[in-house]
Amino acid sequence: MEDIFKGWFFNPAVLRWTVALTGLLVIIIVIRLFLRSLPRYVTDPDTRYRARKFLTVIGYLAGILFLVVMFSDRLGNLTVAFGVAGAGIAFALQEVITSVAGWIAVSFGHFYRSGDRIQLGGIIGDVIDIGILRTTLMECGDWVKGDQYNGRIVRVSNGSVFKDPVFNYSADFPFLWDEIMVPVQFGSDPAMARRILEGILTEVVGEYATYARAAWVQIVKKYKIEDARVEPKVTLVANENWMEFSLRYVVDYKERRTRKDRIFTRILEEFQKSEGKVGIASTSADISLVKTPVFDVKLSAGR
Repeated sequence: MEDIFKGWFFNPAVLRWTVALTGLLVIIIVIRLFLRSLPRYVTDPDTRYRARKFLTVIGYLAGILFLVVMFSDRLGNLTVAFGVAGAGIAFALQEVITSVAGWIAVSFGHFYRSGDRIQLGGIIGDVIDIGILRTTLMECGDWVKGDQYNGRIVRVSNGSVFKDPVFNYSADFPFLWDEIMVPVQFGSDPAMARRILEGILTEVVGEYATYARAAWVQIVKKYKIEDARVEPKVTLVANENWMEFSLRYVVDYKERRTRKDRIFTRILEEFQKSEGKVGIASTSADISLVKTPVFDVKLSAGR
């Protein structure tokens, strides 16, 4: 029994597998120790997230390289077999391979990063994790109106970056242009209405113009794009029903709904203070009965 045990233990193949498993265990322990010690040395959440991803990838690569070195003398005899098997595996796992390629493109192509609000594969949400195969989003919208979370966590294949457009709301220019249409009754004072609307825009979203201008300057330097107006602007178009004032302004992509609510609230407040000089138009018809007409009814006697 002892001779059998010694023969099995000192078998080259068994010894090699023992060393390989021990090496992999050591790599796993080292990577876990590094990951556990990260919060003590890296305080920034974004940097810590990227460091964890980097260490995880390093661990995978180190394990694969270690196994290749351990079994390098046997790989030459299996070249043909690996080639045939590799072709079959590549065909069967083409979606997985595309996802990994997408992860590489996202990591080095600056498509998006953790914390960005994007639209990927038809899903709008904030990026909360970027994995090797899938990007995880906290979804916005759908049955919830506005740019608000609906509570669903969605995992989208990284391969979507090659198939669909990638909309990034917060990359180089973390602002959005928004526009509001305000219908004003004919007979209102248009100059007064314009002053009120311009004052409200300056009050509610005027602060974003300075920050947006600085960000837009960098965009113009980086891309071939013309300069654009980021200051609030009010324009007027008259149609057959009312005077239509368009309010165009720049706002932080996360504050669009909140600021729009504030703008509408202030418009109603200021129009009410105008004492009838400015009023909101309505699509419904208003009929006023000024005087009751006189009815002159003559009755004739019947036969």
